[in-house]
Amino acid sequence: MVTNPVNIRYATGYRGYATFQSHIPSQYLLLGPGRPVVLHGAYTDDLVTIERCAVSHTPTPFDAGQDLTVAGRRFVRDLEIALDRTLVGARVGVERLPPSTTALLLAAGAVLIDVEPTIELARSRKVEGELELMRFSIEVAQLGMRRMADALRPGLTENALFSRLHATNIEHDGDWIDGRMLCSGPRTNPWYQEASARVIEAGDLIAFDTDMIGPSGYCADISRTWACAAEPTAAQLDLHRRALAEIEHNRELLEVGASFRELSEHSFRQEERFLANRYACVFHGVGMSDEYPKIPYPDDWAWTGYDGELEDGTVLSVESYVGADDGTEGVKLEQMVQVTNAGVIPLSDFPLDLTV
Repeated sequence: MVTNPVNIRYATGYRGYATFQSHIPSQYLLLGPGRPVVLHGAYTDDLVTIERCAVSHTPTPFDAGQDLTVAGRRFVRDLEIALDRTLVGARVGVERLPPSTTALLLAAGAVLIDVEPTIELARSRKVEGELELMRFSIEVAQLGMRRMADALRPGLTENALFSRLHATNIEHDGDWIDGRMLCSGPRTNPWYQEASARVIEAGDLIAFDTDMIGPSGYCADISRTWACAAEPTAAQLDLHRRALAEIEHNRELLEVGASFRELSEHSFRQEERFLANRYACVFHGVGMSDEYPKIPYPDDWAWTGYDGELEDGTVLSVESYVGADDGTEGVKLEQMVQVTNAGVIPLSDFPLDLTV
């Protein structure tokens, strides 16, 4: 039973109301060995991957009101119909259910399994054709970045600049932007400040992360930092040099069979004054969104690290953010690569230069 809109698309190609589904999960997909693929809560006749559409009995306040148990019982019945039997002893993989519905499934005798880790692992293993789709999404993102670079000038707002990427994505039948990650001037430090109505000034740094869910649902996750309408200062050049050194060092670590722990332990170490504002991870997977694995800095391993090994074909983003804890500016860079038995293949190739 799948409710994550990215996973529904991965399994069937269905893309409808994905952002709505992310906060009001009114659709669920039922699939399993030897069973018809049934999509509840949506209607489509153009996907051979979906055998039947049906009414949704979604246990959400939007669809069911304040008492979720009535809809929850109907939801349980949908699973019994899908299995053509009671749920007693049935192994059911589920995503993101409210506690009351989980309790009803357990009371009905189901053996519940967290299915999301399994799907995340499947998504990290790219099948034939996925790289072609991803490359096209990256091409669209980099076209949007070029349009941003051409439009960049003092007096433009952060929102207006970032809108060039949005427009390019939609123009090419893309989906959405996962985060409004563009900031300028003093808003570049610390990171994670989203685009605003701030007016960009001459001499500002502009840092952004595309976070673009593009055509066919594939993610283009690329970061650059540019200087606006002036020669970069020595301090700006130093920040950029440090971020570029981190990207290059960490990319050299990548090879099939490398363990997540080893990659974390051997990752680039910035000076102490940059550590407090470090990025959330050194590497993360990319497919139809950011995905497994997420490989943290050694400082964060104890609370968010998990081990594993890079497989042939894994697609990763190599990350860096450099901004001093007491600084006023920062630089964000991010490159997409594929790790193969033949070596590391760059996927994003937009110049990393500070000036455009």
